[in-house]
Amino acid sequence: MVEETKYWASGSWHVAEGKAEEFVERWTGFLTWTREANEGFVTARLIHDLNDPDHFLSFAAWRDVDSLNAWKNKPEFAEHFGGCRALCSQMHAGNYESAVVI
Repeated sequence: MVEETKYWASGSWHVAEGKAEEFVERWTGFLTWTREANEGFVTARLIHDLNDPDHFLSFAAWRDVDSLNAWKNKPEFAEHFGGCRALCSQMHAGNYESAVVI
């Protein structure tokens, strides 16, 4: 049986026109650093909206909420997150806890 991940960080990214490729590169670097430097990180995924070429959703799974919070409190987080955010016209982020898995 696969253990279900309970804690998530997620973002809805609306990238400035013409910046999608650069955004994907920066996001990849951000989450590569996350994997290498953060205990409790499980996996991350960036999905691209088929109906809006400038819209992406990101999901990062965490073993526990303390690891998730520690990640966001590291100085490097602000640098990496800010680099991605700088390419966006709009961005919304949040932390989530799994409610139901089917």
